[in-house]
Amino acid sequence: MALSRRLVVTGLVAGLGGLGFSRRSARAAGKPVRIGVLTDLSGPYRDTSGPTSVACVRQAVADFAAAGGGLDVEVVAADHQNKADIGAGIARGWIDTEGVDAIADVPNSSVALAVAEIVREKDKVLLEASATTVALTGAQCSPNTVLWSLDTYLLGQSTGGAMVKSGGDSWFFITADYTFGHSLEEQTARVVEASGGKVLGRSRYPFPATSDFSAYMAAARASGAKVLGLANAGADLVNCIKEAHEFGLTRVGMRIAPLEMFLTDAHALEPAESAGLACSATFYWDLNDRTRRFARKIVARTPQNWPNMLHASAYAVTLHYLKAVAALGVVEAKASGRRVVARMKAMPTDDDAFGAGAIRADGRGLFPAYLFEVKPAAARKQPWDLYTLLAETPAAQAVHPLGFDGCPLGR
Repeated sequence: MALSRRLVVTGLVAGLGGLGFSRRSARAAGKPVRIGVLTDLSGPYRDTSGPTSVACVRQAVADFAAAGGGLDVEVVAADHQNKADIGAGIARGWIDTEGVDAIADVPNSSVALAVAEIVREKDKVLLEASATTVALTGAQCSPNTVLWSLDTYLLGQSTGGAMVKSGGDSWFFITADYTFGHSLEEQTARVVEASGGKVLGRSRYPFPATSDFSAYMAAARASGAKVLGLANAGADLVNCIKEAHEFGLTRVGMRIAPLEMFLTDAHALEPAESAGLACSATFYWDLNDRTRRFARKIVARTPQNWPNMLHASAYAVTLHYLKAVAALGVVEAKASGRRVVARMKAMPTDDDAFGAGAIRADGRGLFPAYLFEVKPAAARKQPWDLYTLLAETPAAQAVHPLGFDGCPLGR
């Protein structure tokens, strides 16, 4: 990856303040802590993660500095182009030749799983903010990975469960044909069928090479299902919702279930297309005074793209990582990513985006889940005033059980 395709920022912190971090350990290594933000800078997840996730990692470094953390921190960023081989190559090069200690963000579950293996092999840290396959803390869990706030289990339980409870007991899925889409469809189908509902059909489309979803919409309409489950995200999700309206699916009584819809997606839709849609999130900028304070900082950096829960996760997981590095000491932290992750799990979390929380033994962050409904145009006070809160699920109920899908961590 050419240097021109990377963004670099360095933060040097002068004092220690009241956090109690060790000045000696912060300076002993003589090398900065390096964080690589591996994201989608040009593809379908550009707005849902991308440059705004980079901005959030930078903000975490700045806020850590302002709180008195005594670390020299560098941030680099690159575009994985939604290809596992390219993402893996960048990750390996960062670690082997550029001294990167932690890799953050990583939208696209296939890329994330490939990077997780490299990070485990090299004993570094994966600060997962944007990939949501439950495998990252399930069947392929790792002592080097933290998955902050969102996965397909939570989405299936929350959005899928709410749809079934309100009468949506027959489903047709349109699914991105890769790890994330499969996982989201599978977790939601489990909830539907466990509640007595049925899956009447599914169509899986090539990702990221599909822009016309008309054939899939025709199949969904012909199925007679009550609910169209969209197991995709970002630009694909937006396009599917638009085409569902064009094909008249809502006019024949079919409800749309956007299983992973972000604030940025709702904003990209016309109010007539988005109003009334239900979605699940672990962060919303207008939840409370702390979330609003966090959002103001990010909006100052990216005024055209307000932070969603993936962006907030990139911020929060980076901030907690830096606290753990400072507590452990730079020399020890750079020597073993496993030790840093273990310290992250041992320390309670607290930040403006998510408030107080914790990281479980399998690396899964523990935060509440919220069910929202998108507001109609008349109820919106400004363009990003999009959600009405319907319900809150406590963290213990929102996340999958420890040991899920065979993860041995924490047993």
